[in-house]
Amino acid sequence: MIFIYILAALIGALLIGAYLMPKSYNVEKSIIINKSPAAVRNFVADLNHYSQWNPWQQSDPTATHTITGQAGTPQHKYAWEGKKVGTGSLTLISSDDKHIHFDLEFVKPWKSKAKDNWLFEAWGDGNETKVTWQNSGELPWPMARLMGPMINKNLNHQFGVGLENLKKMVESH
Repeated sequence: MIFIYILAALIGALLIGAYLMPKSYNVEKSIIINKSPAAVRNFVADLNHYSQWNPWQQSDPTATHTITGQAGTPQHKYAWEGKKVGTGSLTLISSDDKHIHFDLEFVKPWKSKAKDNWLFEAWGDGNETKVTWQNSGELPWPMARLMGPMINKNLNHQFGVGLENLKKMVESH
């Protein structure tokens, strides 16, 4: 009987801990790419390149993906399904000369939505671009909130690798 009380107390403590954890996350990373802002922006806005530089998509080579819509225009969409990456989509919502805004939606392993935003700033002599990749979203209670610190750490690492991959690809074109 004491075992049941201890187990109930542990579960209660975890649920209370999850309730007290942050309800959302925000990750932001930047890099300098030796190409014009327009060249870099056009590359990011074309989701046909997405799986070639995004480390999360590269982590599941057996995943399938579908790309719809015209590159660089609203509703251009990259949808995926895989054992490791789950099921979800990235949809271009809006863009201008300096920004691209995407909606990111996960269906499996759990439902969640996030905003994926990009900023492209002329840098140095104007032939370089400071690229800032920012992602923010809600952390559903209880599991995602408990995993929040791990999610932040993982996303920070993936963004660093992704921006390095993007830099290599854009600079080689």
